[in-house]
Amino acid sequence: MSAPQKSMAELAAEYGLAPNEYQVILDRLGREPNQVELGVFSVMWSEHCSYKSSKIHLGKFPTKGPRVICGPGENAGVIDIDDGDACIFKMESHNHPSYIEPYQGAATGVGGIMRDVFTMGARPVALLNALRFGDPSHEKTKRLVSGVVSGIGGYGNCVGVPTVGGETNFHRGYNGNILVNAMCVGVAKADSIFYSAAPAPGLSVVYFGSKTGRDGIHGATMASAEFDEDSDEKRPTVQVGDPFAEKLLIEATLELMASGAVAAIQDMGAAGLTSSSVEMAGKGGVGIELNMDAVPQREEGMTAYEMMLSESQERMLAVLKPGREEDGYRIFKKWGLDAAVIGQTTDTGHLVLKHHGETVCDVPLAPLFDDAPMYDRPWVQPELQPRLDPKEVPAPESWVDAVIKVVCCPDMASKRWIWEQYDRHVMADTLHDSATGADAGVVRVHGSDKGLAVTSDVTPRYVQADPYEGGKQAVAEAWRNLTAVGARPIAITDNLNFGNPQRPEIMGQIVRAIDGMAEACRELDFPVVSGNVSLYNETNGVAIPPTPTVGAVGLLPNYDVVAGFGGMAEGDVLVLIGDTVGELGSSIYLREVLGREEGAPPPVDLALEKKTGDFVRGLIEAGELTCVHDLSDGGLIGAAADMALASDCGLDLDASSPTHAHVLLFGEDQARYLAAVPDATDLIARAQAAGLHASVVGRAKGRDFASSGPNGELFRLPLDHLREMHEGWMPNWIEGRA
Repeated sequence: MSAPQKSMAELAAEYGLAPNEYQVILDRLGREPNQVELGVFSVMWSEHCSYKSSKIHLGKFPTKGPRVICGPGENAGVIDIDDGDACIFKMESHNHPSYIEPYQGAATGVGGIMRDVFTMGARPVALLNALRFGDPSHEKTKRLVSGVVSGIGGYGNCVGVPTVGGETNFHRGYNGNILVNAMCVGVAKADSIFYSAAPAPGLSVVYFGSKTGRDGIHGATMASAEFDEDSDEKRPTVQVGDPFAEKLLIEATLELMASGAVAAIQDMGAAGLTSSSVEMAGKGGVGIELNMDAVPQREEGMTAYEMMLSESQERMLAVLKPGREEDGYRIFKKWGLDAAVIGQTTDTGHLVLKHHGETVCDVPLAPLFDDAPMYDRPWVQPELQPRLDPKEVPAPESWVDAVIKVVCCPDMASKRWIWEQYDRHVMADTLHDSATGADAGVVRVHGSDKGLAVTSDVTPRYVQADPYEGGKQAVAEAWRNLTAVGARPIAITDNLNFGNPQRPEIMGQIVRAIDGMAEACRELDFPVVSGNVSLYNETNGVAIPPTPTVGAVGLLPNYDVVAGFGGMAEGDVLVLIGDTVGELGSSIYLREVLGREEGAPPPVDLALEKKTGDFVRGLIEAGELTCVHDLSDGGLIGAAADMALASDCGLDLDASSPTHAHVLLFGEDQARYLAAVPDATDLIARAQAAGLHASVVGRAKGRDFASSGPNGELFRLPLDHLREMHEGWMPNWIEGRA
């Protein structure tokens, strides 16, 4: 049946609107909408644009702080980094598009997140990504990994912004729905931040960038629905990116801002011209009228519906100050961009669209912008995994096999194959990246002595076992990773990836994860300044593991005073700072060695987390610690192996304490750091004086990775052999040798 033959109610259901939502549209308009109007409502009321299932819970996050210049509600968050400088950052998902079309889905995710940052006046200086793929043995996983990584590298490398960090996990729970979360960090002057609210009626609305095509139509709606067997048919809703056009757009946008012509500006992201025009007018409390004939188009015969819902990439919308149109045109011509005045702000409070001399849309902005449906969806307390008694978790039958399985499993193995495809040093300000052995990426703030530390973290298996504790842990680990390089944690952005919120058990995961995250943010003085919610990540009713990704930024007052975990030298003593109970629930050891996915995750003591982190950071800032690593996946074995491999130095661990050796070595207790120092005496004494536990757990020596236990040697592996397996897993798998 063709579209004109369908009733508007049938079309509404096709566009993802529930019957009650369509009734609200009828009530607000007092009439039946036409297809253009219905399309506008459907994308603005999609989960992706309206956050209708999560908004009431997102209000639990702390969003203010002494360094917060702009919190949630704009394109990205803005924080003060001293000396008149500001850092602007955001993380967003491109999950559904990346599953359907991996290269373009991931590439346009990178492009979109950069636009969120430079549309506020910042020059992008760093990119990160958080990737979750299905089981390596699944028939689609290899193709998805190759496509996504190529897309991220292809776009970021061409634009010329370094990709300095990220994380990659594999689990069968992502077989039908991968996650691609992209983060961008930019730097601007604190007195030159640009916002999206149109300030007054009677101003010109200017479109600039690439032409509008038919790609990405209903992308926001597609991102707000589950997958099924017909997912591949959604390929046309995936946008096509052009990184070279994005580079021109960055330069033109920043020059336009510097000219003083901009009154308001917004990138065209999800829902394209619809969301950008509605948000600019809605935030400014004005109306907006657009002449669709003037929109630069790359395809013939486009309808107003197609132009408004297209998600063609590399496009911006600006409201210019009176009489500044020619200044804009001069800049756009210089950078070779299409540009046109396509409308003006009005005093009507309506979105009005004209096409071929006819009014094809006339709807009030309020229902679109701030009166979208909001749901307090029913939820149930998630079923929690019981705590495992560490003493009842068996030791490995073969210590050598256990170490190899933990250190070289798909989650823990080197991702060199991935990050070597990313340009990590373009712009010449990268100090720490995926190759250098540090818990966070670090970039210099150009022209200053400051550095920005950036990280992305979440442990989905913890959130699956206990969303509240897992949510706390995601924030705590991000805070810990910044601390481990010596940075002062400032704020976070989040990307909340979950299944269908209309299922009470999934909504329970969302609610409790947010509760845990919010508590951690409060206790650690770590406000949320931006974020993204990605729901309906499931296929045929099977949801992904709950994955609330945390992206975080910290400040290094002096980038020369920075720590990493690649600086350990022969003879150094390894000191573990923090308490070890030996939490093995939901651990890498339990999963990889014993084949069990169960047990409560390690509890997060936020007061202890802060106390321990502040102590370690103080020593780094004083120049007394330079080789530091936080403990997380794989416990002491994971952290120690990282340090040995990054430093190219053997290690002899000591697990001869009364604690069971496998509990000490593989436990994933939180609030812990591993430090390498020439002499441990002073560090242990100072830790004890601060009320913290610290102990010697090994020494750097030789060319083996080894450990003793209560009854002699537990294992000994040549470091070169461990490196070969650690770095070999991914290329061997990609090339079909594993």
